[in-house]
Amino acid sequence: MSHKKFEELFVRNQRGDTRQASTEQILAAARGIMNRQVRRGASMSSPRLVKDFLTLKLGALEHEMFCVLLLDKRHRLIEYVELFRGTIDGASVHPREVVKLALAKNAAELVLAHSVARHRMSVMCP
Repeated sequence: MSHKKFEELFVRNQRGDTRQASTEQILAAARGIMNRQVRRGASMSSPRLVKDFLTLKLGALEHEMFCVLLLDKRHRLIEYVELFRGTIDGASVHPREVVKLALAKNAAELVLAHSVARHRMSVMCP
C-alpha cells in the first residue's frame, strides 16, 4: 500500500463525524486485526507471517523486549509470551526461563525475538 493510500483512511467518532486517521489509529487497527487472525492454533509456517506479527506486537515499543512464540510440531501457535522486558538500552535474558517455559507448554518449536527500542533503531531481531 502506497503512502498516498494512507491519506484515504478515515475514522469516525461517536457523533458520526469523520476525519483522517492518524498513524497511531491505523497501527492500532492493524494490531487488532492481527490479534484476531493470529490466535492459538494459527499456523506460523511462513516467515513473512511471523515477521508481520512480531512487527505489530513489538514495533512501537519504547523499551526492549524479548519474546517467545511457542509452536507445536506443525508450526501452530501455542502461545505468544513477552518473557523479558528491558530498559531503554538492554534486556536481560535468562535461558533457563526460556527452557522452563517451553517444557511447561510442551512446545516442539520456538521462535525467539528481541525488539530494539524504536528510539534507537527500528530493527527487529527474530
